[in-house]
Amino acid sequence: MLTAELIADGVTPREPQISPDGRSVAFVVAPEGRREEQPSSAIWLASATGDAAVRQLTASLGKDRRPRWSIDGRALFFLSDRAERGKRTNVYRLSLDGSEAEAMTDWRTKIDAFEPLADGTTIAFLAPDPPDDEDRRRESTRDDAEVFGERWRPARLRLLDLASRGISTLDALGDRHVAHVAPSPDGAHLAVVTWPTPEIDNSLRNADLRLVETATGVARVVCILPAGAQALAWDAHGERVYFLAYRRPDSRGGLALFAVELASPTPICLTDELDGCPVELWAGAAGKPTLLVAAGLDTMIVTVDPATMTLTRRTLLPGEASDLHGTPDGQTLTLCWNDATTPPEVWTISGGNSPTRLTRLRPELDAIAWGYQTRLRWTASDGLAIDGLLLLPPGATRADGPFPLMTLVHGGPYGRFADRLQLGWSAWGQWLATAGYAVLLPNPRGGLGRGGAFADTVAGAVGQEDWADILAGIDDLAARGIADPDRLGIGGWSQGGFMTAWAVGQTDRFKVGIMGAGVSDWGMMVAESDLPHFEAMLGGSTGWEGPGPHRHDALSPISYVHRVRTPILILHGADDERVPVSQGRFFARGLREYGVPIELVVYPREPHGIRERAHQIDLLNRVRAWTERWMGPGWTAAER
Repeated sequence: MLTAELIADGVTPREPQISPDGRSVAFVVAPEGRREEQPSSAIWLASATGDAAVRQLTASLGKDRRPRWSIDGRALFFLSDRAERGKRTNVYRLSLDGSEAEAMTDWRTKIDAFEPLADGTTIAFLAPDPPDDEDRRRESTRDDAEVFGERWRPARLRLLDLASRGISTLDALGDRHVAHVAPSPDGAHLAVVTWPTPEIDNSLRNADLRLVETATGVARVVCILPAGAQALAWDAHGERVYFLAYRRPDSRGGLALFAVELASPTPICLTDELDGCPVELWAGAAGKPTLLVAAGLDTMIVTVDPATMTLTRRTLLPGEASDLHGTPDGQTLTLCWNDATTPPEVWTISGGNSPTRLTRLRPELDAIAWGYQTRLRWTASDGLAIDGLLLLPPGATRADGPFPLMTLVHGGPYGRFADRLQLGWSAWGQWLATAGYAVLLPNPRGGLGRGGAFADTVAGAVGQEDWADILAGIDDLAARGIADPDRLGIGGWSQGGFMTAWAVGQTDRFKVGIMGAGVSDWGMMVAESDLPHFEAMLGGSTGWEGPGPHRHDALSPISYVHRVRTPILILHGADDERVPVSQGRFFARGLREYGVPIELVVYPREPHGIRERAHQIDLLNRVRAWTERWMGPGWTAAER
């Protein structure tokens, strides 16, 4: 039987890194739900050919993450907060001869990211300045009034000499926050993305690309970057930098691949014609830039020819893949891959061969009878084809319908449902299917996998065409006798929570709604979210543009609370900065005014994602209980 404990107690691989000689893969293993106050994870090692047992290298003494091979492949560097959990993060070196990990830095704040340089003697890392005397005085005397913009701690670019342990700060960038760093293949230069302040909202409008000489620290601006720039990668000759970003200044839908010649700093988009959305970029020192591309319900691996700037599909993987890395020549790749019946595992792909599985981290799931997952396609009201997934209860076929149907909406809005195992604290597909419900997972307009134009459609229009696409999918299943039109529910997390709140204000067809960390008022999102310009783009306006009427009011679920009759379960993290908990409380207060049955559940200490084990178990059990309470029990083979 699938239980909430089985989900929360699972482990997930992340950040696989293949050794320079292609023989070994280091990766992170992290628990789904944490039991302690601070998260923990460990570094593991596998043979790249899958011919040896995997082994754990670190003992989960802290949050061990971001493994990076030394240039000679004899050691691993990684980040860990083991010295002071949750407060300090430092760089450690672990020799593969079995000795203990050794701290290479003693930094007094959190190191955000690091990369070894090609000389084998230097590491570039990003970290804010440590606390100074004034910081300590303010803390000890509680004279700590916060003035906006004062005493912010931007991440600065620093170099660690591995022999002396000496650290130098490259001051040419001033007080600009360094968000990303990528060393050139020869280590002579560092490409960095900088923001004027550490506010994450700068990623959407104020970022630039700068080039820093490693030896001298001299820096220059290469170009102003498109919104959302991330994932820097060099070409093999050190003359061009690739990155992912949004296609247009006013676009926030679906990333694209850009290239910029360092001698002629005008970024060029390379993927305008791509029928899919790049989600990750990697390039080896001597290899071609390689992309992971969300393509419908699957994931493509695409390579870029640096000479012609053309794209070539290398492999199509059913389902979802992430965390791409490879050998310096790009011949062997490693990644995490998850298909319809297999949880995420670490794989390698060598040349044109089939993928090789390296790990088996969830054997306890082998005995589970999963809900049957199939691909769907239906036609929207304007004739556009929409895809998605349908899960049926274990042992059921479509002929056994109609079933009580739960529609789950993905987050983002620039997310998607890939044809992967739908299992997790916020991925309720199998959790509900194994309880006897049919589950619809639609990919409406605004999501990934169908190109940039498809993703762009929700800007200033959330809840419009995307909602119509979802409703068309529900109607299609009802017309085919698969969904019981009298037993319909809707739910989701983040953007899925918004769509739930929106849907129940547009129709009374749903017997149950589950709003997880959802938006109820786009105007207040601009005031409270950590991405105000992103939220203003989605909602279509801001409250400071005059007395209104405002576009965001017409698109906010709170404006339609007076229509709602559907019982709603509202789930939210107390420390959510992306969608503050006030969004859920506002919707709950409105529903109470109209006597709508609600249950508002706030999880202390939790951000936008729920991380603590006890909270995940509580959330999952509430999702099932609320669904059964208002929509009735699910289908079972015995009953039929």
